[in-house]
Amino acid sequence: MAHTAQRPASRTQGRLADLAALGTRPGDRRHPLVAAVMVLPLAVLLAVVFGGAEAVITQASSVAGLLGL
Repeated sequence: MAHTAQRPASRTQGRLADLAALGTRPGDRRHPLVAAVMVLPLAVLLAVVFGGAEAVITQASSVAGLLGL
């Protein structure tokens, strides 16, 4: 019975490891674009939920004004 309980857990861990290895380089480093694609959706969601989007827009328009755009 103990062997059947461990099988799904090890299979799940293998799948999670495969998913975590997605976009990694041979030296166990993830490509920067893959890392950005993983992080940006959560960052956008948090910015919208907590009202950070307005602050980013305000700062971006201030920088654009300083640059003369």
